[in-house]
Amino acid sequence: MSEVPYRQIRAVFDSETIVVYQAYSPAIAGPAVAAGRFVPPFKRGRMTWVKPSFLWMMYRCGWATKPGQERVLAVSVRRDGFEWALANAVLSHYDRDVHADRQAWAAAAKASPVRVQWDPERSLRLQPLPYRSLQLGLSGVASDRYADEWVTGITDVTALARDIKGRLDAGDEAGARELLPAEKPYPITVRA
Repeated sequence: MSEVPYRQIRAVFDSETIVVYQAYSPAIAGPAVAAGRFVPPFKRGRMTWVKPSFLWMMYRCGWATKPGQERVLAVSVRRDGFEWALANAVLSHYDRDVHADRQAWAAAAKASPVRVQWDPERSLRLQPLPYRSLQLGLSGVASDRYADEWVTGITDVTALARDIKGRLDAGDEAGARELLPAEKPYPITVRA
């Protein structure tokens, strides 16, 4: 098996779309699934974070058990929109290897509607792995484009999350692994 790069986007995707995950309360998730897009009470005024990694989402939402994150959504997004977001992204924190200084990073962050954050990818048991997984924060024009133009469909995958967790709890790790979405390396390099 080849070594996984330290930073790599792994996702379910095809020639037109990529799947990202978000977890919401039933009050937000229900109307979004019914409409096939984000509608009120989804709020555009705050940054919305999307995650291409299913297991990172499971870590973040505690297998759909954390308050306000009881419903996990698989959001199909146009690849050209996702790639626009990546091209217009700034790291969520200052990194001296990327930015000339803190002021340069702050100016870039203020001007960009997109943040990139690299967090430890997670194993099936949600333990940190030695490589990173992407989170993409969308605000302003990026959030509007996401909600109005990029989303091509929304599927509730809460039952899948609970089924995988149930198999893990029962000691059926192989059965749980078989249910995982088939993520593969996404063919793009992120500059941020």
